[in-house]
Formats: sequence, C-alpha cells, structure tokens
Amino acid sequence: MDIKAILDEIKAELPQTTRLVAVSKFHPASAIQEAYDAGQRIFGESKVQELEEKHDILPQDIEWHFIGHLQTNKVKYIAPYISMIHAVDSFKLLAEINKQAAKAGRVIPCLLEIHVAKEETKYGFTPDECMDMLNSENWKELTNVSICGIMGMATNTDDENMIEQEFSTLASFFENLKSTVFRNDDSFRELSMGMSEDYHLAIKHGSTLVRIGSKIFGIRNY
Repeated sequence: MDIKAILDEIKAELPQTTRLVAVSKFHPASAIQEAYDAGQRIFGESKVQELEEKHDILPQDIEWHFIGHLQTNKVKYIAPYISMIHAVDSFKLLAEINKQAAKAGRVIPCLLEIHVAKEETKYGFTPDECMDMLNSENWKELTNVSICGIMGMATNTDDENMIEQEFSTLASFFENLKSTVFRNDDSFRELSMGMSEDYHLAIKHGSTLVRIGSKIFGIRNY
C-alpha cells in the first residue's frame, strides 16, 4: 500500500476543522514510520503493551491517542506521555487517569465515550448516565484531567440512515454539553467519531477527529 498517497487523499477530503487520527493498532512500527515520514503525527492505539513498545522506538514528537477500552490498572503505564484518551467510560476511570496524571505532573486531555450504537458490545455512558455524572460535579475536583469532548461509534451496519442518525445524536449531545456544562470551557471542542467506513458521514455531522485505520494501513486481524 502507498501509505503517503492514501494519507494525502484522506487529508484532501477533511475540512480544516477535522483532524486525522491514523489508527495504527496491530500494525508494525515500520508502517507508522512511513506515515510519520509522510507528515502524519497523530496515531491511535488500543492496547497498552503494544503502545508502550511503539512509543519506545518511534519519534518522540508523535501524538499518541489511546482509543480502546482502557483498564484502570493500565493507566499508569501511559500517563507520562499519552496525548489524549478517547474512551473514558466511567467516573472510576476518569479518577484513575487524574491520579496517574498528577503523579506524572501532567493534565491529560480526555473524551467521554457515549454509547449510541445498537450493539451491546460497545462500551460507554448512555447520554443520561453521562449527564448524571456531570451533574454530580465530582469530576470538577479532578484537576489533572481535562474533559475536551466526547467520542462515539456508530453501529456496524450498511444502513447509512442509521449511522447518520447515531452521528446526529452524538453531535446534538456534544452541542448540548458545549452550551451548558462546558459553556465557559474553551478546551471542550472535540467530537471524535467516524472510522474508515463511515468517516464521510461523520464529517457531515461535525466530527473534529476521525479515527481511520484499515483505509490507511490495510486490514490486519488479530
């Protein structure tokens, strides 16, 4: 695959308000280096051990985004360098990220994962659960995390109407939070949605971060 040509093609399609997270999980460091050499700087990983290995050998100015389900006992390994954690799905996890960020002397940008898909296998808060957590205001005491927005995944389906409906739900929830809970917080500005198959639809609904892997690196099954 010509990684540079594919990256150029994707970036030409993205509005200025949307950044590309190249999802490099399961792909070798050499493929990431090729994308890096083509100018890509944000990469997404979903396994802590794999991320650790890549972080140690690849350029240090890479922005690593953790996009998978993160277990609380693994946070400490990535806290010193992670640029953003996309899938915060509980207050417990947010509190642990805060604790480990404090130890590392950092503030870690986080996104709250919102579950809108029809599949039960997806993680995340329902919009109501998310509002309950934010209304409790305990999160305001966590000064080493910055809630920068929300992320979500659409149902894995060929039904574009369903996908659009789910992206629309996420976008509406994002705008609602932006105008209420986070109305005085300029850092709350990220809406992470859209993957290789559906990122065009996500962009249409205002996605600021698209997570694209197989389109860039090919499909690897592990």
